[in-house]
Amino acid sequence: MAEAPRFRNYNEFFDFYLQQHSDAGNRRMHAVGMIAGALVAIAALVAHHPWLVLLWIPVGYGFSFAGHFVIEKNQPATFGHPFWSFISDFRMLGLMLAGKLPSHLGAAPASFEPEHSDSSRDPHT
Repeated sequence: MAEAPRFRNYNEFFDFYLQQHSDAGNRRMHAVGMIAGALVAIAALVAHHPWLVLLWIPVGYGFSFAGHFVIEKNQPATFGHPFWSFISDFRMLGLMLAGKLPSHLGAAPASFEPEHSDSSRDPHT
């Protein structure tokens, strides 16, 4: 597995995150997974089965990972940056629901290149 890219701040990560979600089908899979995961968690709490709340993980991430592996054909940002990726899932969903995602997609650099922490690489290659 490739080493996770390094970012100077969250905004830099979010630009990368949006790039990893450039396909609308992948974004829809994330939205379905997040909404279905939230509904599973709410249903578990309403049914007084708090342990079943944990089912949001396979439900939500199942849809999201399918979007990456099947549609976008890339690796989920969750693998290298789980916390920022989790927050970004909600941020992206909020932007989608508010109709503001297109302006963010257009503002993200087309070929974002994050820093890599591998100091053994030759910078001249």
